[in-house]
Amino acid sequence: MRTQDTLPSYLKRYVVPQRYDRYTPVEHATWRYIMRRARDFFSRHAVPAYVDGITKTGMHMDRIPKIDDIDAHLQEFGWGAIGVSGFIPPAAFLDFQTRSIMPIAMDMRSLEHVAYTPAPDIVHEAAGHIPILYDPRYRAYLQRYANMANKSIISSEDVRLYEAIRWLSDIKENPDATKPEIDAASEMLKQAYDGITHVSEMAKVGRMAWWTAEYGLVGDLKNPRIYGAGLLSSVGESEHCLSDKVRKIRLTVDCVEQGYDITEPQPQLFVAESLESLPGILAQLEETLSFRKGGVSGLHQALISKAVNTVVMESGASVSGIIESYEVEESKDGRVDFLKFKGPVQLACGEKQLPGQGRDRHPEGFSSPIGCFAFAPSKAPCKLRDDELKAGGIVAGSRCTVDFVSGFKVAGILRKIVRDGDKILYMTFADCTVTRGGKRYFEPAWGEFDMIIGSKIASVHGGPAERQTYGEYDLGQVSSSPGRSSPFTEHEQEMFRAYATIREVRGRHIGPKATQANNETNARDALALADLAESVIKIHHDEWLVGLELLEIATQRPALVSSNWTVPLREVIGHHAKTKGSLAEELLGRGLELLSVVD
Repeated sequence: MRTQDTLPSYLKRYVVPQRYDRYTPVEHATWRYIMRRARDFFSRHAVPAYVDGITKTGMHMDRIPKIDDIDAHLQEFGWGAIGVSGFIPPAAFLDFQTRSIMPIAMDMRSLEHVAYTPAPDIVHEAAGHIPILYDPRYRAYLQRYANMANKSIISSEDVRLYEAIRWLSDIKENPDATKPEIDAASEMLKQAYDGITHVSEMAKVGRMAWWTAEYGLVGDLKNPRIYGAGLLSSVGESEHCLSDKVRKIRLTVDCVEQGYDITEPQPQLFVAESLESLPGILAQLEETLSFRKGGVSGLHQALISKAVNTVVMESGASVSGIIESYEVEESKDGRVDFLKFKGPVQLACGEKQLPGQGRDRHPEGFSSPIGCFAFAPSKAPCKLRDDELKAGGIVAGSRCTVDFVSGFKVAGILRKIVRDGDKILYMTFADCTVTRGGKRYFEPAWGEFDMIIGSKIASVHGGPAERQTYGEYDLGQVSSSPGRSSPFTEHEQEMFRAYATIREVRGRHIGPKATQANNETNARDALALADLAESVIKIHHDEWLVGLELLEIATQRPALVSSNWTVPLREVIGHHAKTKGSLAEELLGRGLELLSVVD
């Protein structure tokens, strides 16, 4: 069974089909170039699992992989894969990972961006993250990280920043984008950065991912190995990061205090002692987060986030929504007396919405006093037995008044008391007023009043308790794909035919599946290669990858060189690379080093 068929409905909206026939011959050739360089370089500089993981996880050296193939391979060790369109919201990405699922962006970077693309693409996920999943230590780390991050508090500022990064990345990768569009998206990102007023929990947790799963090094400080997907999907950046130009720092939990700029190479990277040490560092970070600490500090993080969060009482009962305010008795060691939420609200126990306690009942908000009852000031109210409640004048079906130690008073007809085992979760009142002193917090005309029961904030975590039943909330939009809308030019169509021809010839003559071609086929293939070489030499000087693939076949099967085109071809593409600058020269140079390597 495909992993995508097992998803809950609220995650299925992020899944897109892989339209494999839409990948162009140029994109397959670009993938092949990247993977050949990656296999050569990372066999020496990545963690050992990387090269083995390429084949064990369904990768192919010569063509873009199929997501269903990757999914089937990952299922052999308890993971899966689904296809998505470009960026998806961070919270959704984490939700997939908590389920041991790797979302893979379907788009393939353009040849112009072969060294690096700001937008998510199949190279980053499939060639970066996926092969390392072969290592059980890395799988365990990713899942533990996702479970932690999924509970961290994200702010509305984080969402705006995500949207700005998503939009700029898509614009930059879209070949139809204009300079004014790129400038406008760049300004949007600048404004999002300038609008950050605090570093949220999610931002700190995101930094942990950046310095480990994305840009992580492991081992000796002077000779580390690479395991971060951002580096594994870019050989050029990896070569730079291993040089003395980049400072190497031993990884500790303090890495979350170090920000980063996604548009610039990082001046420093963090080196873990071992992959086994990563969970211990995560554990240290976990202890600083609100889902572990709870209390007033957790409420404060939720309040300033202006996003949907969940407040969990010591009984296990919880309220999910956007916290509007809370009231604290300062003289009582931060005792929380009252909670107020806006927007749709969900009452839950554990991770299950309580029956009838979703957004239909609480579409506009929710509020409730919390704390100990005046008649039992030293006992958690959730633990009061029926006889104790009766002694305090609280009986279901009767009109009663609940006085709190804090001075809050709830008066009305007690409709029901809802328990989970021996713990009270909430009470429902009709004809109810809620007051403290001269201030009124709830009026009978507003309908029934549900009062959450608890005296301590045990946990505050990001997102709703049960996401599937809570419904839509602002996590950031599903990305538009950076794919182009304009038709391919005549020149592009010509290059597609060139790459397709080279691929067919290589398949007949090179590699384990090569066939024994007859003399007529050999002659025809030799002529086709010569025609393509002449085209690059005389007209298409900038098509360095076409030239590189022609030289590769000539090196591995010299019998197919029917005329002396290899020397002038090498000179032409080499000269063009020099005129285009160091990056083009480096891309060609590294490719030339691999001419004799047979896949």
